[in-house]
Amino acid sequence: MSGCAQPKEKEEVVVYSYVEEPHSYARPNNAFINHLNLDISVDFDNEIIKGKATYDIVTNNSTQIILDSKHLDIESVMADGKETEFSLGANDKILGQPLTITITKDTKKIEITYKTTKDTEALQWLKPEQTADKTKPFLFTQGQAILTRTWIPIQDSPQIRLTYEANVQVPKDLMAVMSAENPKEKTENGLYHFRMKQAIPAYLIALAVGDLSYKAISERTGVYAEKSMHNKAFDEFSDMEKMVSAAESLYGDYVWEQFDVIVLPPSFPFGGMENPRLTFATPTVIAGDKSLTSLIAHELAHSWSGNLVTNSTWNDFWINEGFTVYFEMRIMEALYGKEYADMLALISRQDLDDELTNLKDTPNATKLKLNLKGKNPDDGMNSIAYDKGYLFLRTLEETVGRDQFDAFLKQYFKEHAFSTMTTEKFVTYLNTNLLEKNKISFNTDEWINQPGIPQNQAVITSEKFKNVDHILQEFIVESKFDKEVTKDWTPQEWVHFIRNFPATMTVEQMKTLDDILNLTNSSNSYIQMVWYEQALNHDYHGKNVDAKIEEFLTSVGRRWYVETIFKAFKRNNKMEDALKIYEKSRPNYHSVTVKTIDDLLGFEPEEEVIK
Repeated sequence: MSGCAQPKEKEEVVVYSYVEEPHSYARPNNAFINHLNLDISVDFDNEIIKGKATYDIVTNNSTQIILDSKHLDIESVMADGKETEFSLGANDKILGQPLTITITKDTKKIEITYKTTKDTEALQWLKPEQTADKTKPFLFTQGQAILTRTWIPIQDSPQIRLTYEANVQVPKDLMAVMSAENPKEKTENGLYHFRMKQAIPAYLIALAVGDLSYKAISERTGVYAEKSMHNKAFDEFSDMEKMVSAAESLYGDYVWEQFDVIVLPPSFPFGGMENPRLTFATPTVIAGDKSLTSLIAHELAHSWSGNLVTNSTWNDFWINEGFTVYFEMRIMEALYGKEYADMLALISRQDLDDELTNLKDTPNATKLKLNLKGKNPDDGMNSIAYDKGYLFLRTLEETVGRDQFDAFLKQYFKEHAFSTMTTEKFVTYLNTNLLEKNKISFNTDEWINQPGIPQNQAVITSEKFKNVDHILQEFIVESKFDKEVTKDWTPQEWVHFIRNFPATMTVEQMKTLDDILNLTNSSNSYIQMVWYEQALNHDYHGKNVDAKIEEFLTSVGRRWYVETIFKAFKRNNKMEDALKIYEKSRPNYHSVTVKTIDDLLGFEPEEEVIK
């Protein structure tokens, strides 16, 4: 079972089925961590985390263990209660430094005293004015892909699973929560204890600290948020228990006991992060009508695909995300119907087409199985893994039949629970348990190891989108628009309508639509993103849209949204405007977003201020 330590009878050495790892210095065949105990304090005044990390280890007769460390101040190291030698190797810009610790073959525990630094990339420290309530500071971590090593010295490979406990001291007027068993109310002294009893990879260790409160939706679901966001979040996510039930009916029991969501400040760089037991979510999904909650279904689906069965390396990232998009669509179909799910799937298909265009000069980047050696694994976290991965699985489903495919996936999750999966191992499993078993021929290798999209791809259609296309075409011809036709539109129909504006759309036509539909002032963040992109594409400046774009970019840190709009600035030769806005907005972004936009715009700050 790849990624799991399996003791053999009458042997001291633990067999660890480890594949080559380009993004970690750890060598788990020699020695590895299987439990972490954190004892840390969160210092908002100095913006550091400091304390001790104690690890239970398996030595395999090795005399050293190697951890990953980046931008950490390592103060001392103990082995079984005694000081031991340690060294930090050469620093790599992407990987950080190997932390090599001297042990004996009998060492059971190591203890590291350390603190974070101003360069720690996983942490974002927010001033009160950067939060929803604007009264108390906030901290959150983002570990995926290889950033956990920047706030905890750790073996930061998805292959290495560990359980953990933590004691976390925070200011007494704040609450701490983690990807673990969580408190439902604040403690009097600001000390919180956490336990994650299921083994998880290091990238899923997560912490958030803020002026939070909890509201239960069901016995096993609920929402953490700041006061001003709580009722909105509760109403928006009120279908969470239905989502968990729908997911269980598809692919087996939810094994993490609790599925809660925390709504983070706007600078959170992703839509969501599937930290087990506690999904981290962007406030941009709170639209007031549950129309963007497919994101919650996506993070829930990760409880099976990603958290339960994990990509062995970041070269296999599609194993996490392709399966999760497929599962997300099935949850949405179960709750809201096939037409709704197919609209989501068609938008996914359009996203994939955009990505294929973006990557036309680097076709190898459009393969599902990647080679990211020497690169930041973040470079592979794009629509190929998500949307080509989904299309591959949907094509498989349509080829073998849904009932057969569902039985296969349910078996796959059950048999590989709490282990890791390489692409090659999945292909073998697929052939043995689905294709050969049912005498089905399928071009698996072409889908996984060749660029682009094979000809046998599933064709997704939507009657509602066809109607939207007809309405858009009528407007292009006549430059007249009846607002009444949009009265029952979902945000997905609005997004499809806007993102398919032809290049020939005139400024006058943009103005006509904006006057009738008030798109510049939409309250839906997804609609805002695609409309602002089109405003830049068509050089439209009406209704104070330039100011609204700047306001959007300085108040939202979700990388997908921010990158889409800055790409539009760049594509339309408006770099001067882009850089002016970016200089203002950059301090509000998490380091993940900062890195992406720095690279996109060629921005080089005079003095590095990444938080």
